[in-house]
Amino acid sequence: MESHQSPIASTLKHLAVFLLVAIWTLPTLGLLVSSVRDKDQLSTTGWWSALTSTTQNEAYRLPRAGEQQPDGDGWKIELNIFEDNQGAKVGQWGTSPRAIDEHEAGDTVDFDDNTRLTLAEDGTVTWTSETEFTHTRGPRLFVVQTTPPRFTLTNYKEVLQSEGVGRAFINTLTVTLPATFIPILIAAFAAYALAWMEFKGRMFFLAMIIGLIVVPLQMSLIPVLQVFASIGQAFNVPSKSYVTIWLAHTGFGLPLAIFLLRNYMASLPRDIIESAYMDGATHFQIFMRMILPLSMPALASFTIFQFLWTWNDLLVAAVFLGQGESKTVMTQQLVELLGSRGDNWEILTAGAFISIVVPIIVFLSMQKYFVRGLLAGSVKGG
Repeated sequence: MESHQSPIASTLKHLAVFLLVAIWTLPTLGLLVSSVRDKDQLSTTGWWSALTSTTQNEAYRLPRAGEQQPDGDGWKIELNIFEDNQGAKVGQWGTSPRAIDEHEAGDTVDFDDNTRLTLAEDGTVTWTSETEFTHTRGPRLFVVQTTPPRFTLTNYKEVLQSEGVGRAFINTLTVTLPATFIPILIAAFAAYALAWMEFKGRMFFLAMIIGLIVVPLQMSLIPVLQVFASIGQAFNVPSKSYVTIWLAHTGFGLPLAIFLLRNYMASLPRDIIESAYMDGATHFQIFMRMILPLSMPALASFTIFQFLWTWNDLLVAAVFLGQGESKTVMTQQLVELLGSRGDNWEILTAGAFISIVVPIIVFLSMQKYFVRGLLAGSVKGG
């Protein structure tokens, strides 16, 4: 009997899916928009206002008398206060912070020293006098200015051209690729043994692996580091190296990998496995020719998980890889680019988006293998 879903339930289901997608998509969209915004606008307004003009109060000091030029029978000082802020417009202005809206753009004001000042909407200041200017310190103008949305790739250029970023990218790949492949290789063999091979203590080993999943990574950092230090002293090898961090990521990732792959392999149809046994196939042949192709969905899922974890890791890299130009990963490099105050938001947004490009490519690429493996592992029951 076929069950028909009510319109209300279907609407609620689609609404829930939409909300989940929005919750995961909006932060990424905000990061992308922020990464291409102007530095000043990024520090004052949120990314959701990126397409609207911003209004803010600014103070500008006029030049000294030494920058005056002859103008007919008089003298003139002329400049544009928006030289570094192209596209901005003057709304209102004044000569005192208490009367910032005293004049409108384009108004001409006569001062007590027989000088006249005009501030145009585009920020052009024309200050004229019948006699030569003699002031040593120019007065200040207080302006209510409107700045249109500005988008730029300067943030990305600054990150990519920063010293050490390219090397950090290579270092991150050097850490991530082996730290993803090694635990998957070991876990696949171990999962097959726990799922399909009969030996004493199998359930005990499985229980131990499940117990290791709940052990916090932070609790094991110092003991594992002490073990590596002892091995390094015994064999006169560095205790912090790429081999060290590969082994650390492998150890931290194996319990979950074995557990997930074992559960998936154990759920595969027993009939085809037993048929292969009866045909004389060895465990290795069954594993390579049957189990691995049928387990592609689980393998692809853990590959995505492990790659994202190792690529975005900072703690394990800092503890087991150490410092130095040849060891700094992307996460550490971004922290250094932020500086001691951590207020360079434009660097953070651009650098963060650059760092997630590779995981996105890996995720989209593994989706294809995930679907292919899912279709290959489907079995039609008779």
